[in-house]
Amino acid sequence: QVQLVESGGGLVQPGGSLRLSCAASGSIFSIGDMGWYRQAPGKQRELVARIASLGSTNYADSVKGRFTISRDSAKNTVYLQMNNVKPEDTAVYFCNTDVRTTNLRWGNYWGQGTQVTVSS
Repeated sequence: QVQLVESGGGLVQPGGSLRLSCAASGSIFSIGDMGWYRQAPGKQRELVARIASLGSTNYADSVKGRFTISRDSAKNTVYLQMNNVKPEDTAVYFCNTDVRTTNLRWGNYWGQGTQVTVSS
């Protein structure tokens, strides 16, 4: 019913920048919170940043001041601007979204993930 398609991952050098995008499509009535999570090898999935429908944001301490989450509600898209990346930012990044579908039921959806590798 709802699909999340991420893009923008890849290889970046330490100190560089990368911008992730996640577009939601399908039987969407409205979208609530949108967010990014990441999972490094051998570690649990963790919150990177979330943005509410009215724009309030929260970030993991490890990315504050470096990453910025934003959304374009008209395009059902959430972005993650990653600046001054570090090797420890290497992980698979997942988009996560609360969606009210056209049958007026809320659900929580995940994207397939996009790999971000920070290495020189």
